[in-house]
Amino acid sequence: MVALQRLLELRLAQANLRWALARGGREFGREHYPLFFVLHSGWMLGWLLEGLARNQLSPIWGLWLAVFLLAQGLRYWAIQSLGRYWNTRIIVVPGAPRVRTGPYRYFPHPNYLAVALELLSLPLIFNAWITALVASLLNALLLFIRIPAEEKALAKMAARPEPNT
Repeated sequence: MVALQRLLELRLAQANLRWALARGGREFGREHYPLFFVLHSGWMLGWLLEGLARNQLSPIWGLWLAVFLLAQGLRYWAIQSLGRYWNTRIIVVPGAPRVRTGPYRYFPHPNYLAVALELLSLPLIFNAWITALVASLLNALLLFIRIPAEEKALAKMAARPEPNT
């Protein structure tokens, strides 16, 4: 189910990418983008294999399931709030206002928080604590690259004068 969810999100991201590029959007941070595929693929494989090896749900699996479901709600609220601007890549459309509605009203990167909670909670449902720990640490390292790249791209595009039309 999670793999299907990811595939559908990638399909949405591709459609949004085409839309943004048609409006002059520019991509930033392309060099670190493949690392997210490695992380998420390893995470899915990790909790599946580790969970099967342990063959026992966490004693507090219900708590981790609740965290996972809340993370999904936050993530889809973020995706809905960004609309056509949501993407798995850093794409900035010139002249587009920064989204400050939905969860973005409260903090700047709610989608990243949702994914961090997801990477932690889903493996813990299946007692796959090694996967949860490794994926969470690797995700944190990637976000130390990704968030500054995103902020720099947004600032650069905001400071860029609009071409005459």
